[in-house]
Amino acid sequence: MKSVKEALKNVPPFAKLGDILAAVGMITQDQLKKTLAEQKFSDEKIGELFIRLGYAVEEQVYACLAHQMSMDFVDNEKLLEASEDAVGEIPEAFARENTLIAHDTKDGTIVVVMVDPDDIIAIDNLRKLTDKEVLPVLGTPSGITNAIEQLYVRIRKESEVKDVIDTLQIFVESDDEEDGMVDMTKTDVEIDDAPVVKLVNLIIADAIKERATDIHIEYQDKYVSIRYRIDGVLREVMTPPHSSHPGIISRIKIISRLNIAEKRLPQDGRFGIKASDRELDVRVSILPTVNGEKVVLRLLDKSTFSRSLVQLGFEPDMMKIYKRSIIQPYGMIVVSGPTGSGKSTTLYASISDIKSSQDNITTVEDPVEYHSDGINQVQVKPKIGFTFSAALRHILRQDPDKLLIGEIRDGETADIAVKFSLTGHIVFTTLHANDAPSTITRFIDIGVPPFLVGSCLLLVMAQRLVRVVCKNCKYEYEPDEFEMAALNLSDEEKERFKNIKYYRGKGCVHCRNTGYYGRSGIFELLEIKGSIRRLIFDNANQEEIRDEALSRGMVSLREAALRKIAAGITTVREVLRVTVQEYE
Repeated sequence: MKSVKEALKNVPPFAKLGDILAAVGMITQDQLKKTLAEQKFSDEKIGELFIRLGYAVEEQVYACLAHQMSMDFVDNEKLLEASEDAVGEIPEAFARENTLIAHDTKDGTIVVVMVDPDDIIAIDNLRKLTDKEVLPVLGTPSGITNAIEQLYVRIRKESEVKDVIDTLQIFVESDDEEDGMVDMTKTDVEIDDAPVVKLVNLIIADAIKERATDIHIEYQDKYVSIRYRIDGVLREVMTPPHSSHPGIISRIKIISRLNIAEKRLPQDGRFGIKASDRELDVRVSILPTVNGEKVVLRLLDKSTFSRSLVQLGFEPDMMKIYKRSIIQPYGMIVVSGPTGSGKSTTLYASISDIKSSQDNITTVEDPVEYHSDGINQVQVKPKIGFTFSAALRHILRQDPDKLLIGEIRDGETADIAVKFSLTGHIVFTTLHANDAPSTITRFIDIGVPPFLVGSCLLLVMAQRLVRVVCKNCKYEYEPDEFEMAALNLSDEEKERFKNIKYYRGKGCVHCRNTGYYGRSGIFELLEIKGSIRRLIFDNANQEEIRDEALSRGMVSLREAALRKIAAGITTVREVLRVTVQEYE
């Protein structure tokens, strides 16, 4: 834009727009003649025609138009630097309706960027709304629209975060069991510590608004890195000065009831949060590093579980297999995958799908991640000896019909779960493994004999979560050679993928410029029957089990992810990030 401004200095104002554009070299005389001829048969303004015909760029046309009107012009980049205080003086609905946005205020005057600075009615209404004199300046329609989207969203978010901070209550378990939970927000805070308290509350409140599952706080050379894990990926959201690090760590230790003086050893703690209509459990992990202490906060939403199996992303054929397995009267359903892959969500959706008033359903978890009506949920407390195995031994005396075990971590828990499933009960549980076949061998590694594993298992399912393309900025594109080569498609798959449409997100305010919003599950289901069961009895390795399962029609995690690409749900790069390609 600098070159345009410099060129305009030698062009007299009040000339015709076409002549100004031609004088600064934006269009040729031939293009001017063609545009004037086109205008005779069109209702569009001459500037709009130059843009539509591709002769000039929007910013260039409006810069020249501002020169013609002897008016200031605000380019698209400077529009985003508008004062948020000024922007907030004009209601969002009015700004959208009239395609305008406030840019600054000074000496009782508000500077408003408009597409039509001659709109007397809008200017008069602005005077009444703001009680200020209005100084109209010119901007581009796309620039103003984009600024409205970004700036008003930012203002709304800040207002929402402030509301959350105002209602944020932090609770910790009392040392005295009779006292229950202690409200840490009501404890006295030293004046010098108040800014740190506000900063920690801001970090937590902002994470809640952004749907974060984890908060990472790390000490860097010149600043503190605050990152949120949103949709499974870490994003840096703020960088407070490095001098704030000791205060942040101390505040988190205080609300987690940890030792403030201990900086050499790892520490684990927890606290609860009540914000507006949501309640969360926060698990705290502090780890000493060479740069200082690193903190990770895991946010667990304790609100009532409301998801169904249909919402998780099952393909129709997989849903059929899964549903016929979970309605069986006895046996074991195992869901495997890494931390954060949605295992607990799947199990709760399964329980919600089959629960009835005729069943006694009990869960044993650490922690209880979701609250669900009609289910008896047990929280283990290892510190007092109430472990998974101890809880399970007592639950066996509670006449249960269906049992959900949050995770099998040791041989004793696995042994009780297996025997429970062999005595006429259905058991749902999770295990850390890379895929469905390796989940079976993992059971055997824990110490469960192969004949018991083969006898109790009904279904083993591995799962992952892939990010979903943002619907607000989704567009069709053609993958490059690197992406397609990295997928390593077979000849059959290449033929199948020849005519599909590929999508990705441009990045917008809604998705924080990532191109993704939300996640969907991909699943690898292995039914335990026939030849698969015989292989387990024979203590076969995971490769033998995998080959047999694939020959029987099992859909691998990579194949399930490719289906999401074909359906336009996710992208090639996301599939490459989440799944592993098997090579011969």
